[in-house]
Amino acid sequence: MRPNEIADALEEMVFTGEFNDGDRLDEITLAARFGVSRTPIREALQRLVVSGLAEQLPRRGVFIRQPGPVELMQMFETMAEIEAACGRLAAMRISDAALDRLAQTNALCQAAVTAGDADGYYRENQEFHHVIYHETGNSFLEHEALRLNRRLIPFRRVQLRWRGRMGQSMSEHETIVEALRDGNAVLAADTLRAHVAVQGEKFHQLIASLRMAAQ
Repeated sequence: MRPNEIADALEEMVFTGEFNDGDRLDEITLAARFGVSRTPIREALQRLVVSGLAEQLPRRGVFIRQPGPVELMQMFETMAEIEAACGRLAAMRISDAALDRLAQTNALCQAAVTAGDADGYYRENQEFHHVIYHETGNSFLEHEALRLNRRLIPFRRVQLRWRGRMGQSMSEHETIVEALRDGNAVLAADTLRAHVAVQGEKFHQLIASLRMAAQ
């Protein structure tokens, strides 16, 4: 198995309650479980650390760390505003080639929606957002967007399992591409902000999903 596949599996184990907050993730035990060496396990654990789903303590190892509701809300609020800034700048600077890549990615997203493949949709969704980050023409903003995006990977993935969320996300993608193609910076920013934000009912759904998984 590749490190990303192992990281996906570990995130799933956290959300289903197989691992709980504070549990230590032992490299040797996990290597035996997944039938791999310790190297891909270390890489997978680092992804969990970057996402904030685990923390690495010197000379002690890696431990599961679930962010509290306030911290999670703050991260999503910040991500929503960063995405809005990316959309606003990309609307003014995006290339025709990048617009074509977004259209191709959306086609793959739609195929995943039709197949009911939430993980497949998320992989293409990541590519969709990464293209927009790059097309801002602002490497510092792109770096910050990628950094926080990585921290929120497990939480953004779990949202796609909500009934109707993939279809809603797909519709938002189409609006975003149309706004970028038209150079409509306000619409691109507003749609991306709403696309990422998990305020109100959406945030309560996310917290409920995490709590149910931990039971």
